Amino acid sequence: MGSLAESIEKYLTTEEVARRYRVAPATVRYWRHIGYLPGGVKRGRKVLYDPDKLDAWDAEQGGDGAAA
Repeated sequence: MGSLAESIEKYLTTEEVARRYRVAPATVRYWRHIGYLPGGVKRGRKVLYDPDKLDAWDAEQGGDGAAA
């Protein structure tokens, strides 16, 4: 069984999510606040995001880059 630190490493920080979507960290925080972005879990002072949930959300949103 892995340590807690190893299991948390899979999660993305607000800054990493912002880089992923090419937006400012404040935008990611706003999206979380309004419920637009899934999977934010607060750990102490940080909010961490499950990349698997973000991948699923991307697929729902048509994240393949195709025009709707």
